[in-house]
Amino acid sequence: MTATTPRVGQAAATGRGEPQTSDPGRARELLRRGFGLIGPRHPRHSVAVDQLDTLALPVADDGVVIGVDAESRPAVLGLNRPLPYDVVLIGGLWTAQVIALRAAATGTRVAVETGRAQVWMRMVHAMGGGQNGMAVYDVGRVPPLGASAGTPVLVVRDCGMRPPRGRVVSGPWQSVLTLLPYVSPVAPRLVRQARLVGIQRVSPDEATELGRTMTLTRAEMDSLPGLSDGLTLWCTDRDRQYVMTQPTDAETGLLGTPRRMD
Repeated sequence: MTATTPRVGQAAATGRGEPQTSDPGRARELLRRGFGLIGPRHPRHSVAVDQLDTLALPVADDGVVIGVDAESRPAVLGLNRPLPYDVVLIGGLWTAQVIALRAAATGTRVAVETGRAQVWMRMVHAMGGGQNGMAVYDVGRVPPLGASAGTPVLVVRDCGMRPPRGRVVSGPWQSVLTLLPYVSPVAPRLVRQARLVGIQRVSPDEATELGRTMTLTRAEMDSLPGLSDGLTLWCTDRDRQYVMTQPTDAETGLLGTPRRMD
């Protein structure tokens, strides 16, 4: 048994397997009938069944590479989704800025809602003064962004420990990443609403509270106070993954080295 690659345009172009011809009149007739242009002709390619597995490609989901996992494999965060997607990061500004920078580099428009515009404007200027997909807004002043499959949007909410309810929320092709520097009184509500939660180094008391809210294991709770800079525990309802975010040379020049505290 063999797996074959179809000959481009052969059966479809001829309709019912008619003989191939280069006659201009015949080509016009095929076009009139809606079969399109006759494609190039190639010999058939075949591969044995026991060789099919060798054709697999090591490609992960589409998204932003946010670091590497425990086996040094790329960890990919899929931010552009047809359904609302909320992410909460309990951690440092540095990691949020790296995610925003890499999202913009993939073609996602990034809108930053923040009360400290000065720490984000350096990124905007480095990217061409807002011409490359990143804009900064005051808290509560983010306009409708018109997200679509062709122009996905990431809203980064850097609004302190008690971010107000945003005017712009997640929706189709518009994800929202909320940055919390610590486990604040509003953190449990935001964590329960989020599809993905990232936790960086926190105090033992904060780790215990997160453990109750997110049903973390004892080992996961015990690990949180000792996480190194750049290391994040990413959590969904069912999965947990430690990811180390490693900056490129350009990111180090712009943002500095990984750090938990700002």
